[in-house]
Amino acid sequence: MSVRLYVGNLPKDQVNRDELHAIFADANKSISTKVIKDRKTGKCRGFGFVTVPTDELADEIIEKFNGHIFQDAALKIEKAQPKSKGEDDESRPESSSGSTTSATATPTAAPRRGGGKKPKQRGGSSGSTTSTPDSGAIQPDPRWANQLAILKERLSAQASNP
Repeated sequence: MSVRLYVGNLPKDQVNRDELHAIFADANKSISTKVIKDRKTGKCRGFGFVTVPTDELADEIIEKFNGHIFQDAALKIEKAQPKSKGEDDESRPESSSGSTTSATATPTAAPRRGGGKKPKQRGGSSGSTTSTPDSGAIQPDPRWANQLAILKERLSAQASNP
């Protein structure tokens, strides 16, 4: 099982993948590195990832290289958090601690990758679909639908009992 390590506090200048690999090469030859770069400028975004084959090696590298000086910057190395569904390396925010993303985050919090294109309409040329009898109503998030139904019942019971 391979383990990904987050390498933060990389210089914002031109950082080469080979330079980053050279730092960790003495620890093990079977590691891979990736420097995350800005798409427009091609400069390093300040972080990257190192993939190592074992958990023990990951712990050893964190202990040995966390705080290591690379181009006048002290590296911050920690185990990377797992990717969210549909998320790639370049959309990951920098993480300064092991905090997790809240499960109640709204879908609009994620960056859009549509490139300004409108979503395709489904269901014919009219552009509208009628999947429910009340097609004008906003459908609740299915994860919270049961809780919402209970809340609606309480509110209607409260309104009918003055």
